[in-house]
Amino acid sequence: MSSSGSSAPGRRRSIRDVAQRAGVSVGTVSHVLNGRAVVTPSTRAKVQDAIRELGFVRNESARQLRAGRSSTVGIVVLDVGNPFFTDVAEGADSMVQEHGGSMIICTSGQSAEHETRLLRMLEEQRVMGVLLSPVVDGGEQLRTMVERGTHVILVDRGEGATGLCSVSVDDVLGGRLAVQHLLALGHRSIGFVGGPLDLTQVAHRLQGAQSAVDHHDGDAASLVVDETSTLSVAEGRDAAARLLTTGGRAPSAIFCANDLLAFGVLQEATRRGLAVPDDLAIVGYDDIDFAAAAAVPLTSVRQPRAELGRTAARLLAEEISDGDHHRHRQVSFSPDLVVRASTAGHPA
Repeated sequence: MSSSGSSAPGRRRSIRDVAQRAGVSVGTVSHVLNGRAVVTPSTRAKVQDAIRELGFVRNESARQLRAGRSSTVGIVVLDVGNPFFTDVAEGADSMVQEHGGSMIICTSGQSAEHETRLLRMLEEQRVMGVLLSPVVDGGEQLRTMVERGTHVILVDRGEGATGLCSVSVDDVLGGRLAVQHLLALGHRSIGFVGGPLDLTQVAHRLQGAQSAVDHHDGDAASLVVDETSTLSVAEGRDAAARLLTTGGRAPSAIFCANDLLAFGVLQEATRRGLAVPDDLAIVGYDDIDFAAAAAVPLTSVRQPRAELGRTAARLLAEEISDGDHHRHRQVSFSPDLVVRASTAGHPA
């Protein structure tokens, strides 16, 4: 091998290679990489030339691990294929980048076991913090993570989070708004599609829906619940098929725990030749971008998706900067009902 510094293809250049090429110490190269002013301009130029010539790329993760910290944030969501969570993650990422960090996006697939594995992996990677939309209450694991120095912020979950910062939406209110709207249109037999019901968000939306029915002052109204295993389009189709095969007892309106389920209900209604909203009114939840662009534009309960993510990342930044003086905060947003063509008519 010649003294020009060439080496076997594929070998990563190290800080020692740069020091040897520039004729300086490893410490001097480190000073240059970290922007310290103790290096003379001529020496700095020699080191920068060596970095350029060798194609040296700094091993940032190793540097952070040696320092016992990282500028990386992990976010774990229930379903990265759901546009709601994509928007939440994008909002969080925009805030993380503003603070000079980077983000790893993970999806639990609504599996508590997979969520546990992901949290362990992120902790092993020494991430600065984790933004978590939990499948279930991960109390013990989360407490242990925090005790070991990993900050955890709950996203789309507020109840019971007094020991952690959290950001959420008032889903009880959201469910109530959806069903109050249907009752005001004259619907008295209303279906609820969503699940699993051990997901706090789904349970709260159902709670709000049932509250609207229970406190309705007009003619007797009923809520028929069809629990799904996931919050997907396919599950929405299947649930609609079950609800709409009950003859005269079939609901005239269906409230869905998210927009993907509502799209599935809309597909099944269309397959059966039902007119939406005249034969069947449909309300979704989240108001993802596709809701307004559906074949029949979807009435939906709007959540501030990107703002949820930005706020969670902001809470993380505050918790890190506050240190021992930090006091946990639970931030809750109020949802809005966006009325579109899927509920514009009246029941037959």
